[in-house]
Amino acid sequence: MSNKVLSTRDFEGLSLKEAFELLSSRPNGLSDEEAERRLSIYGLNVIEEKKESPVLEFLKRFWGPMPWLLEIAIILSLFIGHVIEATIIALLLVINAIIGFLHHESSRKVLEMLKSRLAPRARVFRNGALRDIEAALIVPGDVVLVELGDIVPADCKIIEGEVSVDQSILTGESLPVEVSPGGVIFAGSIIKRGRARCLVVNTGRNTYFGKTVELVRVAKPKSHTEEVMLAITKYSMYIGVMVMIAADIYIYLSGLKNEVISIITFDLAILMGCVPVALPAVMTIMQAAGARELAQKSVLVTRLDAVEDAASVDILCLDKTGTITMGSLEVSELIPISVRSENEVLELALYASPEDSESPIDIAINKKAKELRVTRRGKQISLTPFEPSIKRSEGVIELGGKRIRVALGAPQVIISLCGETPQGLEQILEKLAERGLRTLLVAYGEEGKAMTVAGVIGLSDPPRPDSAELISELKKLGIKPLMLTGDSFPIAREIAKKVGIGEKGHPLLHIREKLGEIVESIDFIAEVYPEDKYFVVKALQEKGHMVGMTGDGVNDAPALRQAELGIAVSGAADVAKRSAGVVLLAPGLRGIVDVIDVSRRVYQRALTWILNKVAKVIQFTLLLPLGLMWLHYDVLSLMGMALLIFANDFATMSLSTDNASPSLSPRKWRIQSLLASSLVVGISLLIEAILAIYIGLIVFNLDMKQMQTFILLNMVYTSQFRVLILRERNYFWRSKPGKMLVISIVGVIIAFTLLGITGFIVEPISANAVFSSLAYSTIFTISIDPIKVLVFKKTGLTGR
Repeated sequence: MSNKVLSTRDFEGLSLKEAFELLSSRPNGLSDEEAERRLSIYGLNVIEEKKESPVLEFLKRFWGPMPWLLEIAIILSLFIGHVIEATIIALLLVINAIIGFLHHESSRKVLEMLKSRLAPRARVFRNGALRDIEAALIVPGDVVLVELGDIVPADCKIIEGEVSVDQSILTGESLPVEVSPGGVIFAGSIIKRGRARCLVVNTGRNTYFGKTVELVRVAKPKSHTEEVMLAITKYSMYIGVMVMIAADIYIYLSGLKNEVISIITFDLAILMGCVPVALPAVMTIMQAAGARELAQKSVLVTRLDAVEDAASVDILCLDKTGTITMGSLEVSELIPISVRSENEVLELALYASPEDSESPIDIAINKKAKELRVTRRGKQISLTPFEPSIKRSEGVIELGGKRIRVALGAPQVIISLCGETPQGLEQILEKLAERGLRTLLVAYGEEGKAMTVAGVIGLSDPPRPDSAELISELKKLGIKPLMLTGDSFPIAREIAKKVGIGEKGHPLLHIREKLGEIVESIDFIAEVYPEDKYFVVKALQEKGHMVGMTGDGVNDAPALRQAELGIAVSGAADVAKRSAGVVLLAPGLRGIVDVIDVSRRVYQRALTWILNKVAKVIQFTLLLPLGLMWLHYDVLSLMGMALLIFANDFATMSLSTDNASPSLSPRKWRIQSLLASSLVVGISLLIEAILAIYIGLIVFNLDMKQMQTFILLNMVYTSQFRVLILRERNYFWRSKPGKMLVISIVGVIIAFTLLGITGFIVEPISANAVFSSLAYSTIFTISIDPIKVLVFKKTGLTGR
């Protein structure tokens, strides 16, 4: 094989024989050794992403609103001769950058793990046998098999078979393209119809479009939670700027500060209190921690924002087959008609059911026979597998010296083979149909004579053992399950009833025109085609619902994309996985319940961060001007403000992995409730800080620098206890904080207590004053807890 790479377009003009010769390949594929050799030459079948230099990524941490403020603070400190303060603030800036960088690297590794777990796979002929391998290991000359739902793994030339290919993601063409033997299909396109054996002509960066379609998108969209957090931050900045302008006007008119540098320093301190240092890190840690936890539960996240948005889902559209049910047929009923026992009915059915068949019906009958230890006593003379054109399978056996003909198939077909319809058979079939069972008849008779109905076999796709329990869990979480199935109405009704979804439903055809009017009030919809699911999702969304949707096929992709939470179930087609927000690796509903549980806990952590942030901004931004008006000097120095921000914002980063209880109902962001609740807590903490100034003046008779240390300690202690009370929507002792949060809070309290006593980098104050500040902050902040609970109840934040 020549190492010269021809373009994919060049292969379009070659015959199959020429293409095989050029690639030194053959119709049954390559050997393992040859594939390994070519892999070393051409490399992996992937497009390597351009990775940013770690050094550049680290340096980016010094660029942005918060780094700018800290850098200005350093320059101002140097300008006024405070070298030690400038050094300390610079050190905090570097520590900030290091922590942010480490968290970014941790989250990047989570994404890489998800990408590796969701790597596309392909069926390839190696050593003449069909194998399932990672698509990245495909090489030019490989022979691959593609069919409905597959994403084409490389540029290929079709050897045999015809396919309809959707190339819209590559070319923008909306209509599928029909490709026959000799034609070329491109990497990243989607097989919409048909099946084909193909010769791989180019891989990786040599493919025509120079890129592959990946399941995980590293460049994630903003989640709704992230948008809320950024909006809160924006409002916090507005508050800070308004307070700063009002304070500057008062300072100018009253003459409290005459030096421009002093006024700029004061303004800088206010702005530093408004900008969230830890926001980027908090967001990334929350999402990555949620994705990592779900991966351990066999649920892979394809979009990190799905970890948060699932918390708001209030209706979940569930596919029946394989999700609620086992996804395989089993024999549920054996009813003898002209024979004496169930086992005789089953034995006769065995003679028309090949053991090596892949037919679900044959598999179910043979499985039941093994369970009941039913064997073939007769000698099999011939066996004709199920034939769609005649809708039955047949066998001829020799038993007791006679040749017996056996037929297994649809009731109307088998009855037509028999001389008469047994009395009561129609009633039996009707009752089984009402229970949602698929029915088959078994007939037998001597060869050349009329046949007699031996018995009835009832088949069903039974619910999974845990489906009823998990449906109950979803309902307890405030989520309405809506089952969608292509099965008939009786089958849908029986399954929905068995697992506890409900009994109210309709065939889609009967309600299509009024779907929007009644979709909220029904429990299941039967006879649904995959393409109809999109319209069901749209109808629910138009009613104001946040919708989850499960799917596994090509035609499910539009509905999965449209839903707020698209869930590709176990065994889903590649295109379904790419369209979904999460992919279940295990069958059943457990993974869906896990997604909701983790998402709602992430929501609670984000809510705690927001409440804490807004309360802090109200306390900080109002205390600084009020303290200046009262004392005629800044209650916090620039370095004190930097220390306070570091202690507060980076302690709250541990909230990203804190213990959190999931709410028992879907949660939606209500900005007004958040602001109202935070305002009450913030004002309460402001009163605490003002009283602390009074204590410093009257009880300890502190001068300016000592007062700045005293207030710094009070604010630091308060910030730690504020996190403890705000992390719980009820009384703070109702739940145990996470280990990292406890370590963070204890560490900060010990560090700043030592700072206050030793006077390292701040003015020292007496141990009595330090411990009094600690005791006062503890008692006052915890005493706010009942007020918090009352306010949260009024604003609806305590609802679980």
